[in-house]
Amino acid sequence: MRAELNYGKHASGIYDAMDALDQYLATDSAIEEPLLHLVRLRASQINGCAYCIDMHWKDLRSIGEGEQKLYGLDAWEESPYYTDRERAALKWTEAVTLLTVGHVSEQVYEEVRSQFSAKELCDLTLAIATINAWNRLSISARLDAGRYQAPARAPVAIGA
Repeated sequence: MRAELNYGKHASGIYDAMDALDQYLATDSAIEEPLLHLVRLRASQINGCAYCIDMHWKDLRSIGEGEQKLYGLDAWEESPYYTDRERAALKWTEAVTLLTVGHVSEQVYEEVRSQFSAKELCDLTLAIATINAWNRLSISARLDAGRYQAPARAPVAIGA
C-alpha cells in the first residue's frame, strides 16, 4: 500500500473549506443534482482521478442514472442520449477544466449561456472549480478508488 497524504489528520481545515463549497452546491445551487454529479464525473475523467470517478459514478447510480449515459460519458459529443443542457454543461466542464489548452472561448460561453441563466452558470462554474480542486487533493493524497459508498436514498426520476 502506498503512503497517503492525510489532510484530515494534518490540515483538517482543508476538508472544512471544501465541504463548505459542496454544502453550498447541495443546498443553494440552481443546478440539479444529477447534472452536478455528471459534470463532476466528467472533470474527474479528464483529470484521471480514480477515487472521484468511482464516487460520482456511484452517486449517479444511487439517484437512478442509467448505465448507458455513464458508459458513454467519455464520448458524450458522439452519444445521442444527452440533453442540450447536459451537452452545454459538459462542454463548459471541459473548457473550464482544460484551461491550460487555452481560455474558455466566446463560442463555448455563448453555447452554455443559451442553456443556463447567469446564476446557474455561476453555480456550474463553482461546481467545476470545486471538483477540479477535489481531484487534485485526492490524486496528491493517493486515495484508493473503490472505498466510497454512496449514501442510501430513494432514486429520483432523471430528466423529469
